[in-house]
Amino acid sequence: MTIQPLDPEVAAATGVIELGNLSQVDLSVYRLEFPLGALSDVVTRTDIGVPGDPTVPIRVHREAEAEGALPCVYSIHGGGYILGSYSMDDAKFDHWCPALGIVGVSVEYRLAPEHPYPAPLEDCYRGLKWIYDHAAEIGVDPDRIGIAGVSAGGGLAAALALVARDRGEVPVAFQLLDCPMLDDRQQTVSSQLDGLAVWSKESNTFGWRSYLGDLYGTNEIPYTAAPARCDDLSKLPPAFVSVGTVDGFRDEDIAYATRLNQAGVPCELHVYPGACHGYQIAVESAIARRSQRDVIDWIARQITQL
Repeated sequence: MTIQPLDPEVAAATGVIELGNLSQVDLSVYRLEFPLGALSDVVTRTDIGVPGDPTVPIRVHREAEAEGALPCVYSIHGGGYILGSYSMDDAKFDHWCPALGIVGVSVEYRLAPEHPYPAPLEDCYRGLKWIYDHAAEIGVDPDRIGIAGVSAGGGLAAALALVARDRGEVPVAFQLLDCPMLDDRQQTVSSQLDGLAVWSKESNTFGWRSYLGDLYGTNEIPYTAAPARCDDLSKLPPAFVSVGTVDGFRDEDIAYATRLNQAGVPCELHVYPGACHGYQIAVESAIARRSQRDVIDWIARQITQL
């Protein structure tokens, strides 16, 4: 198996990320809050605690001058199920809210291994249901709520779409899955590549072991934990799936998009040559700019078609 070369612009940017092969001892270091750049004063950010045991923090982003009930994008951050924070979505919604005329909501779900499946997914579901039940309070159109996620957040978004379909309590308008982490089995060619930038096969194994806990390596893993295991992808909302050719998730993401289409679910697939996992850090690269245009264009089409 030969790994493809990285796009030069992506390689230059991702070279500064030194995650290595993650293990339990690394988590306290990598969970430190990274400094964020200056945020826009055009967008307001309001933190809300969704009541329950435990309380689930969500952050509501809205253009300060926006009026009326707007479409909503409910975003789930990445981090291999073990890292990250909802503050990672701040800059994204600073751009998306005015550009798309939406309300953005990000969720602070609990992290593995301290909180394995199903805790993170149930946190995400409780946040989604609260938005739907309290849509008028935060200026959201309850019929135009879509979900989005990156990496593990993409895996949780895919699982959340399945849970919402199965429970029938919250209608999800669309699902945006950016390089989603979908398959714990790691049996694809891309998942076994050595030398992957940013997120190695060893880190991927650690992430899945952490998230699945005692279920890892068994035949008892439900499809809401690893959506690639789902046999029935019908009756799901329209989807957008994107991934790079030098990402360990490449093959499972392409397969999932294909199966969505085969199940009658409209799914737009984007595969970016030379892009590794986390290539979006190269914000000024041609690939990152193109992928952001693709995302914005797709979301815009979803919210106008509803």
